[in-house]
Amino acid sequence: MEKLIKEFCRHLALERNLAEKTIAAYQGDLLQFWQFLEQQAGYSGPADGWLKQIDLLLLRRYLAQLHKSCSRSSVGRKLSALRTFFRFLVREGRLKTSPADSLSTPRREEYLPQVLSAEQAGHLLDRPMAGPRLLVLRDLAIFELLYSCGLRISELTGLDSADLDLQQRQLRVLGKGGKERLLPVGRAACAALEFYLQELPPAACEQPLFLNHRGGRLSARSIQRNLKKRLLSLNLPTDVTPHALRHSFATHLLDAGADLRAIQELLGHASLSTTQKYTKVSFAHLTDVYDQAHPRSRKKKLSD
Repeated sequence: MEKLIKEFCRHLALERNLAEKTIAAYQGDLLQFWQFLEQQAGYSGPADGWLKQIDLLLLRRYLAQLHKSCSRSSVGRKLSALRTFFRFLVREGRLKTSPADSLSTPRREEYLPQVLSAEQAGHLLDRPMAGPRLLVLRDLAIFELLYSCGLRISELTGLDSADLDLQQRQLRVLGKGGKERLLPVGRAACAALEFYLQELPPAACEQPLFLNHRGGRLSARSIQRNLKKRLLSLNLPTDVTPHALRHSFATHLLDAGADLRAIQELLGHASLSTTQKYTKVSFAHLTDVYDQAHPRSRKKKLSD
């Protein structure tokens, strides 16, 4: 089974050009399924001997077990990994049909992305920061760029010096599935980046844009830690993540009247339905404003 999973991962990398992180997620989900087959179904040894015995009933048993410890969105992702894997096996002639195609995907939980208000975002980016000058300028440039361009944290940490064109105010980003997009960079973010880059020696094109104290590429965990420290110092919600700045970027654009399809392009979403969740965030904000402002909606104090 492990041999088949490795072949499948090579297929994802070479033929579908998926990102390493995505492939690692597929691999982890399939290894978890393999563990279930060994422990619950008693399958072991070469896969050719028992692969055709995997049926719909067995897969339902596996999903029932997952539902005990995983959210519906996680179960849906693991099911998607199984579907893709079994279709690969059918294509390779290992199976005639996929036993996973008849399974229905669990309905995803409805949730609203966490966002900062425009005022909170202003506090985060405009208030003075304490610390060594280079690190302060670097972190401010990072926070400005996340909010200015709506980047995923993996997209930001993967940036090289050559990806940024301050003169044209443009940023080249490599998104999910190796898809490249060109983004405009706001004036405030450009200014923050210029101040940061002035503190660095001239960079080679392949050098990471954001460096740690050892001169290597800054990690996502370090950015998360630095953001939390900044939020704590400003008495802002400390559960805000770098991804919340991406959500805030999209929500604030929508609130200001930006076209939903333009926001889809800026975020690098493959489907417009993924972007449409921000309309719910904006409507929730609109409802709060209405409830606070409209005289027939405000809660009245009850008199004795």
